[in-house]
Formats: sequence, structure tokens, C-alpha cells
Amino acid sequence: MNVSLQNIDKVSALLTVKLEKADYQEKVDKSLKGFRQKAEIPGFRKGMVPMSLVKKMYGKSVIAEEVNKLLSNSIFKYIEDNKVNMLGEPLPNEDKQKEIDFDTMEEFEFLFDIALAPEFKAEVNAKDKVDYYTIEVTDDMVENQIKSYTQRTGKYDKVDVYEDNDMLKGLLAELDEEGNTKEGGIQVEGAVMMPSYMKNDEQKAIFNGAKVNDVLVFNPSTAWDGNATELSSLLKIEKDAVEQMKSNFSFQVEEVTRFVAGELNQEIFDQVFGEGVVKSEEEFRAKVKEGIATQFVADSNYKFLIDLRKTVTEKVGKLEFPDALLKRIMHLNNPEKDETFVEENYDKSIDELIWHLIKEQLVNANDIKVEQEDITNMAKEATRAQFAQYGMMSIPDEILENYAKEMLKKKENIDGLVNRAVENKLAAVLKTQVTLENKNISLEEFNKMFE
Repeated sequence: MNVSLQNIDKVSALLTVKLEKADYQEKVDKSLKGFRQKAEIPGFRKGMVPMSLVKKMYGKSVIAEEVNKLLSNSIFKYIEDNKVNMLGEPLPNEDKQKEIDFDTMEEFEFLFDIALAPEFKAEVNAKDKVDYYTIEVTDDMVENQIKSYTQRTGKYDKVDVYEDNDMLKGLLAELDEEGNTKEGGIQVEGAVMMPSYMKNDEQKAIFNGAKVNDVLVFNPSTAWDGNATELSSLLKIEKDAVEQMKSNFSFQVEEVTRFVAGELNQEIFDQVFGEGVVKSEEEFRAKVKEGIATQFVADSNYKFLIDLRKTVTEKVGKLEFPDALLKRIMHLNNPEKDETFVEENYDKSIDELIWHLIKEQLVNANDIKVEQEDITNMAKEATRAQFAQYGMMSIPDEILENYAKEMLKKKENIDGLVNRAVENKLAAVLKTQVTLENKNISLEEFNKMFE
């Protein structure tokens, strides 16, 4: 067996693999013996089929299989041993490759086109100035977060007088043109509605200060701007009938219910951060603010890497790629797409490839490694962030462990977690190597940069 690589230019090469009969015959013979032992052919006892018949029946397919195995192993061993910086997969050469006939040939020559990564040097230093945005945590953010905690321990109280955001329950009755209860008209007992969600301000104002036993007249169609879903739910009619329903309705108030948020007390402190961790409202607010700021760090690091990408890419300059070969690879990876897809998306894929190669160099240069512990911790952080969205800040380690294990059962999750772990470590290292232009910014301004 002989494997050789001939450079066509700086970014493409021709890989040649020559196989002789001695390279694969031993494995072919072993495989055929296995077929002979298992073959069940009429007229022969099991295991006693003549080898000549076995070869005639299975010889070609066995040779093809063993040659292909040997070919695949030899290619990737050569690439690994010789540290060939290859892009994508080797592609069969379309011009020089001779036809292979496993019936008549004993020696084989395979030719493959290889796309090579361009040579360049990616590095950063203190002369590189990169913006680093710290998102400001406002009092409103803290207040809204605390509000979400207190709402979880809130309750509904019955009150006498309606205020905005209260819920009303009562008898809903359709009226005729004279304002009397319509004979055979729609009536809904125990109808529930929240006037604050009405689209029409004049209709909404009808309910201001409403008391139990008051009878109010309003127009549902006008109030909800003809919304079929809202009206069919309130009036208990089919959506198809909503468009014709323009009548006024009376509403006799039977019950006014108001949501009252829970008190900000030690019980909530313990629920959010663990028993005894926080002992006063002041400490609680400070801890909430700290938690929000921590959640923003991941966003700041993400933006830092985007800006660093631009800086390093500009320093690296324009790189040469084997465009025709990479387009072939892209087309083969997207067989359901036509040539237009490749042409429209090629430049963008090259931009992503350049950043991948740059990031790979920076990771290697800084000896960044991701261990299993890093992946598990990243899964826990992702789980913790999900719980935090629902106001649950103090999650027992056992629960985090279980959720992380479930997350790590899927390969696509693992790939994403590995990438995030690499980028987190890379951001942490590179922030110490460049000059950070620290900038405080509001969340609204930060989000606008991604529009």
C-alpha cells in the first residue's frame, strides 16, 4: 500500500492511494471463510460449501467491502499522521480517477481531491482595543424581578369596588334595540371578564368603580374590537357567529376579585436564595441585583467575541480558499438543494469557516481544553438559567444534576454545550490579552446593537 499527497496549489492537493492484492487479501480470505461457515445452500451441509462457490457468490462484494474499509482507514491515518490541515472530507477526483472493476482488477489506485486550510497566524495583544459592554441593572429590573417573586405567593381577594386589573364575574344578557333583555337572546351565567384587557377605552371606562349588584350596559363587539377568539369565549358562541353579533349586553356584577401580591418577607428570601442566606429586604434587593448582573455577563461575553472576531479577522486579512472544491463539498452536504443555494450561501459559509479556523488557532495557542466536568457544569448553568427565568434562584444540586444528566443524553445538546464552554474559556482568556474599552450600557441600547 502506498499513500501520497501532491499539492496542486496552496489550498488544494491530490491524495493518491495505491492498494495491492497483498494489502487486502488476508482480510478477504478471512471474511469468505466466515461466509462459508454460515452459508446454507441446497445440496451442501452447513460449513461444507466449496470455497470456489463461495467466492463466486460473494467474492466481488467482499473484495469491494474490504478494499473500501482499508481505503478509508489508510486515508484518515495518513491525514492524522502527517497532520494535514484538511477542510471537509476527501472527494473522489472527477478528472483523473480510472474506473474500478472488482471483477478483473487486483491492484487499485484511488485519487481524491483534498481542500487544505490556508496558512495564517491569528493572535491578539494589548494593542488590540475591543469594546466590552456591561449592561446596567436598573431599579426597575430589580423591582420587576421582586414583583414576580411576590406574585408567586399572592392570592385572590374578593373586594367591593372594581379597580383596573380586577376580575369581574356576573350575569351577561343580550339586549334588544330598546335596551330590554332580548327574548331568546344570549345569556351567560357566571361570565368572567377583565375590562382592563378591552381594546376600546370608552367601553373600558364603563366599568370604573363598579360595585357588586351594579348593572352595566356595554357592547362586547366594540369593547374587544370584534376579536373572534375573545368574543366567542365570552359569549359562548361559535367564532363564525361573532361577526353578526353587534348587540349591547347588560352585565350584572356578582363578584369582584383582586389579585394581591404576597408580602416580601423571610419566607420569600428563603425560597429564592436558600434558608438563611438573606435576612433583610436590603440584602434581598442587593442579591437580586447581583443575580441579574450575573445573567447579563454571558450576553456581554457574547458581544465581546463578536467584536473580537471582527478585530482578528481584519488583522488576518483576506484568505485564499479552493472555492470550486468547497462548493462541491457544500453541495454534497446539501443534496436536496440546487446550485442556487450554494451560490447564495457560499460567502456566508466562508465567513463562518474563517472564524472557525481563527477560533481553533486561538484555542490551541492558549491551551484551552474542555473536560467532562466543564460540560457538566455548563449543563447545570443552562438548567439554572432556565429555572431563573421562573424566579427560582436556589435550586438543589440534586435537581441540577438530574436535569444536566438528561440534557447530556442528546448529542446535539453536548455539541452545543462544548461550544459554549470553549467560548466561555476563550472569552475569559482573551479579555486579559487585549485592551478592553469598558462601556456601561442600558439593556435597550444593548439589544438595539443586534437589530
